Amino acid sequence: MLDARDQRVLRGPLLSFNSDPGEGDRPAPGSVLQLDDGAVWLEAGQIRAVGDYREIAPQLPPGIEVIDYTDKLMMPGFIDSHVHFVQLDIMASYGRQLLDWLNEYTFPEECRFAERAHAEDVADAFLDEQLRVGTTTAQVFCTSHPNSVEAFFTAAHQRGLRMLAGKVHMDRNAPAALVDDTYGGIRDAERLIGDWHGKGRLGYALTPRFAPTSTGEQLDAVGGMLRNAPDLHVQTHLSENQGEIAWVAELFPESRDYLDVYERYGLVGPRSTFAHGIHLTQDMRQRLADAGANIAFCPTSNLYLGSGLFDRLACREANLNVTLASDIGAGTDLSGFATLKAAYQVGQLLDQPLTAWQGFYRLTLGNARALHLDKHIGSLRAGNEADLVVLDPRATPLLARRQARTQTLAEQLFALMILGDDRSVYATWAGGRCVHQRDVSLS
Repeated sequence: MLDARDQRVLRGPLLSFNSDPGEGDRPAPGSVLQLDDGAVWLEAGQIRAVGDYREIAPQLPPGIEVIDYTDKLMMPGFIDSHVHFVQLDIMASYGRQLLDWLNEYTFPEECRFAERAHAEDVADAFLDEQLRVGTTTAQVFCTSHPNSVEAFFTAAHQRGLRMLAGKVHMDRNAPAALVDDTYGGIRDAERLIGDWHGKGRLGYALTPRFAPTSTGEQLDAVGGMLRNAPDLHVQTHLSENQGEIAWVAELFPESRDYLDVYERYGLVGPRSTFAHGIHLTQDMRQRLADAGANIAFCPTSNLYLGSGLFDRLACREANLNVTLASDIGAGTDLSGFATLKAAYQVGQLLDQPLTAWQGFYRLTLGNARALHLDKHIGSLRAGNEADLVVLDPRATPLLARRQARTQTLAEQLFALMILGDDRSVYATWAGGRCVHQRDVSLS
């Protein structure tokens, strides 16, 4: 039986979502759990109980550690649905359009991941940064090198994190050092799946980069893997850039549109994430929704590369799941706050402003649901894994001044959404352990 040394309680204000709060200024009834003096009882890496501290306190065993976050705000750990860990070191490279960006920065950088030592160094740096900004789960692109996947999963497993990742498949239209043999790449992926899928809190995502860098033969082979193992995830790109779309039409003249390429090879399903989806028809959105897929909205990347403005409400009209993502290296910040801020700005240009309720829902339970991870993470409830972020609403002088003028929780959250950054993350917990605390080294 566990004793008090195997348990602890985090005490303070908390916010979690039970369901989609909707698009209104006020959340839908019952969609939000908010407590001014809450308690999250952690036991063996999971959440044993959540509630008002005064109600939980009498149940606590003698000597249990109570960590005081009275002047902070506890939330579920943030989730990033689309990110390239291997592009960490090319962030803030001078902007180009998508295809130029790939050729000038991305492909040369990814060639370096043939070296295991380099992959390990970047994986460690990337995960440290993720935890520093409060992100406890991400769906991650590696490179076509198995080394990159092994390095990433090793680093994530050592930290006890829930992560999705996969080896990139690309058998054409890329440097020779990155192109994989169609079926050799499949054999590599099968070995990686056997080694890592379901190990600890790790999951495998089949990862064809995007249609232009894969032959139909390769896409069909990846689709065959999914048919044989439907618990795998799929991640790729879709309709990010007009030049990209024209290129796909040239390469796949038999397909009626970009999405049809993926549909033909069985890659569109409930565990499929398509990054960007900016230039979609409503018919394409409806087909994605009918398949249960999701679009990863990557606002900082879309703005940085000049790709276009994502129509979030058109997706909602089609009942298409939308997740939020950083998409570094074209994305300009790993922080969920930066993603929310840019998503709000994109929405303003389309007359569809993003509320703080909807934004933080998407960054937590919304992303978890779309990725089919909500039975594990995304909300503060008994039985979930103990992944939390502890926010400091007054982390900077400017935030403190703004918060002093707020009168409602909605205003406080919106101030964090627009003015917050890595300094606003006071602590990050993953699997019941504090894996980051601001201004304190935990190594």
